[in-house]
Amino acid sequence: MAYAGKLLGVRARIFLPAGCNPVKRGKIASLGAEIVESGGPDLAAAFESANEYARRPGVYFLNDATDANLPAGPGTIGCEILEQLPEAYSIVVPMGDTALIRGIAAAVKQIAPRVKIIGVQAERAPAYFRSWKEDRVVGTETCDTIADGLATRTPEEANVRDVKKLVDDVVVVSEEQMLRAIEILLVEEHVLAEPAGAASTAALLNVGSEFGDNVVLVVSGANISRDVLRRAVGAA
Repeated sequence: MAYAGKLLGVRARIFLPAGCNPVKRGKIASLGAEIVESGGPDLAAAFESANEYARRPGVYFLNDATDANLPAGPGTIGCEILEQLPEAYSIVVPMGDTALIRGIAAAVKQIAPRVKIIGVQAERAPAYFRSWKEDRVVGTETCDTIADGLATRTPEEANVRDVKKLVDDVVVVSEEQMLRAIEILLVEEHVLAEPAGAASTAALLNVGSEFGDNVVLVVSGANISRDVLRRAVGAA
C-alpha cells in the first residue's frame, strides 16, 4: 500500500501494531507513507484505529482481510502455479488474515479442483485453524507468535465460510518448526524467508507425507528481523 500510494501520488497512512517487525516498518517508511503504531503486538488495535480514522471525509480504509477485490491478486499466484506445474497435487499456503489462501484457492479450485489446498497457521495464533475445524468463528485471546504475518486472533465470519469451502486441510506449526524451516531454506535453498513465509516449509517438514507427491510450497515473505534470523541460524 505504501508503494501504491507513492506510485499514484496518494497519501498513505499505515496503521501498525506497537513494536512491530522493524524490517517491515522500515520499508514502509522508506516509501514515504505515514505510520501510526497502535495498541499491542497484534493487528486488532491497529485495525480499530484505522477504522476510526477512516470515518473522516476523503479517507478510504483498505483492509486486506475484508476487501472483496484483493484476493484477485493472490489468485494470479494460483494460476501461475498451475501453468508452471500442472502436475501439482497440493499447494501449501501460509494463513494469516486468509486473503492469500482465499485468492489462491478460488483460482485453483476453478481450474483444477483435484488440487488440494493446505493452510498453515502458527500454533500460537490458531484462530482460523480452530474456526476451520469447528466451522464457526473462534477467536483467541492472544496471538503471540514470531510469525507476525500470521498473527490474527479475530476471524471474519465471511472469511471462515470461504476457507471452509475452499481449503481442504489446515495444520499448525510451532515456533521451533518455523525457525528450523527458515534455517533450512536459507542454508540449503539460499532463500531468505520470514517466519510466516517459512510456515509452509515447516508444515512440509513436519507432516509432509500427508500432502502427497508434487507439493508446492508458497514462501510468502522475506521481511525477517535480525533477531529472528539469528535465532533461526543458531537453532541449526
